[in-house]
Amino acid sequence: MGNWGPYLLCAVAVAGLLWAERRGSRAGLWLAKPVASLAFIWAGLAAGALENTYGQLVLLGLVLCLLGDLLLIPLERPAVFRAGVFAFLAGHVAYSAAFLTRPISLSGLAVGAVLLALVLGGVLRWLAPSLPKDMVGPVRAYMVVIGLMSALACGVTVAGGPWAVAAGALAFTASDVSVARDRFVRHAFVNRAWGLPLYYAAQLLIASTPALV
Repeated sequence: MGNWGPYLLCAVAVAGLLWAERRGSRAGLWLAKPVASLAFIWAGLAAGALENTYGQLVLLGLVLCLLGDLLLIPLERPAVFRAGVFAFLAGHVAYSAAFLTRPISLSGLAVGAVLLALVLGGVLRWLAPSLPKDMVGPVRAYMVVIGLMSALACGVTVAGGPWAVAAGALAFTASDVSVARDRFVRHAFVNRAWGLPLYYAAQLLIASTPALV
């Protein structure tokens, strides 16, 4: 992570994004969020993402997450929100494919899968009363895919891979809880106050890994 430019840009943009969220500034949101997300694309490219299959799949995941970020901005359009969820789902699949190109510890994978199943199962039960009927299936599918992605990341790290793989995947999973709570349980700034910094830290961690594997 010798090139700190994308990390500094992302930090500044996330600060602006939080300011826009707190003030309810739609213009600020549309300005700051794309910049913050483009910063993690830059971080991936700076880490050599184009140089091998692992990096290319990580870059694909980053681009899909950028698309998801943009699609989640219009809160008043449920169809666009569902498209954003699908973009993130595809991003998790791309990350999973990247992790599958690396050595994986079966014990790390198994332990991670069990723990994630317990945690995400609890999150689903918590969300169940608040989920619209048309979102039950997509949210369940999303939880399965992100759980698998994070379990694979744990397997990669336990096998001797970079700590940033597991840390980034798990932080991404945790940040999704803030999105779910904000969308389905209670729309409040506090969800974004911790969820957005955690999400962008997760993406930067994952973006850094092509230089580390």
